[in-house]
Amino acid sequence: MNMELSSVIGCSQANNIICGSKLLAYKGEELRFCVPPGNKANSVSFFRRNTRWPNSSGLRFSLNVTAQSQPQPIRSDNPSARNPTRRSKKVDGLRLFVGLPLDAVSDCNTINHARAIAAGLRALKLLGIEGVELPIWWGVVEKEEMGKYEWSGYLALAEMVHNAGLKLHVSLCFHGNKQPKIPLPEWVLRIREAEPDIFYADRSGQRYTDCLSVAVDELPVLNGKTPVQVYQEFCESFKSSFSQYMGTTVTGVTMGLGPDGELRYPSHHQPVKSGKVFGAGEFQCYDKNMLGLLKKHAEATGNPFWGLGGPHDAPAYGQLPNTSSFFNDNGGSWESPYGDFFLSWYSSQLLSHADRILSLASTSFGDSSVAAYGKIPLMHSWSKMRSHPSELTAGFHNTENNDGYGAVAEMFARNSCKMILPGMDLSDEHQPEGSLSSPESVLAQIRAACREHGVEVSGENLVMSKASHGLEQIKKNTAGENMVDLFTYQRMGAAFFSPDHFRSFTAFVRSLNQLELHSDDLPEEEEMAQTSSESSIMQAA
Repeated sequence: MNMELSSVIGCSQANNIICGSKLLAYKGEELRFCVPPGNKANSVSFFRRNTRWPNSSGLRFSLNVTAQSQPQPIRSDNPSARNPTRRSKKVDGLRLFVGLPLDAVSDCNTINHARAIAAGLRALKLLGIEGVELPIWWGVVEKEEMGKYEWSGYLALAEMVHNAGLKLHVSLCFHGNKQPKIPLPEWVLRIREAEPDIFYADRSGQRYTDCLSVAVDELPVLNGKTPVQVYQEFCESFKSSFSQYMGTTVTGVTMGLGPDGELRYPSHHQPVKSGKVFGAGEFQCYDKNMLGLLKKHAEATGNPFWGLGGPHDAPAYGQLPNTSSFFNDNGGSWESPYGDFFLSWYSSQLLSHADRILSLASTSFGDSSVAAYGKIPLMHSWSKMRSHPSELTAGFHNTENNDGYGAVAEMFARNSCKMILPGMDLSDEHQPEGSLSSPESVLAQIRAACREHGVEVSGENLVMSKASHGLEQIKKNTAGENMVDLFTYQRMGAAFFSPDHFRSFTAFVRSLNQLELHSDDLPEEEEMAQTSSESSIMQAA
């Protein structure tokens, strides 16, 4: 499916793309990709609009690509991609991916910023990046009617990735997104008018409408079908539509499990004011279907009065954990028989949801060479408290007295799925004062559970920063005994290609994997000169 890039820039979104004969710009992000005349898009420059950089009029990243260019990947599983004439040894390095923009495909199924993304793919290839991660949104593909799928934009993007010589990891997103705004399918939102309880509700009755409640997984609330059935049909359509890429270009699929694709309740979806510490979050168990399950469980255990609702003494979103008694380290209700009853039930509902969705991955992709993944969050705020409030409201019954991750890892292993852990760039040292946060200890606990159950771990960063400590933390969390299956750096866009950040990222990539060369394997002077002229990544304008 070869096509000119111009043919997939069809959606009239003036705020996203400005197309000229030689220029494409991210208007909102003030990033331009300039193709000089006569170079046939083989030389691309990145520069900021209306921005002055110190000591220069702008900083450009020039990619000069010729048919002879052979950038060295960090690690290739394809023996034919290696140069058989060299005896150079490569340190077994990290499989590194970079996330594509969340809105890489628009809601009218065309590629946003197509030429910009193409230039970015060339930049990543020259750096030796193995592949890219692509979010595929339920609300884009199955937008208008149930069972009516439109894959054209994503297929065109897969072709671009294939032509760039990169691998593709796909994330199937069964949730919506706030920024950029990507809603659930229109037909699902129409059902909401008659059935608002397909969505989560908090204690005040406020609903979270960016993903369905786990309580409706097996209820025929979507025009006579259950959400699990709809997700399964979506997976089968994806597999069929992308059959030419499966196992070759497409090497991994992440199953969306909840908000932001993560296995959790939307317990922290209320915005936090700048400079403020996150609160404990709120329990999300007040839609009628969750309350029905809670009532049934309470009656089955002989405590019917425990099934009337969630904890009455838990704080609200922005409140600190110790403003109410439930999470108190000494005498808090979380340690009471009721607390154990509720927290065990609440976490079990989330675990059952993940089991259902990840089993779809085994069913849909088990007969292919595509690896299946699921993502769990790193809920590290207040993790130094005995009660671990943020983990409890998110659905992980993890406290000083209870391991909340062993059962999760066992479930991943049972479904032959790999686990993605975000936050590998976070360190205890750089957490806000007063947050009682320890991302390093939470990460270590999850990884220990995965080792015990034989689950392979992949990583992501939470923050894209030019600060060296974040990149160094990633290296620490992905090397030696912490080696991961792969690491996905999030995410491509104007900030990613900004001069300061891209320079830091380039140095980070080069530091991950060094070549060990014998003296007689060193390239000739002529070869060095050619490589320099073909793969110059950064130069001052």
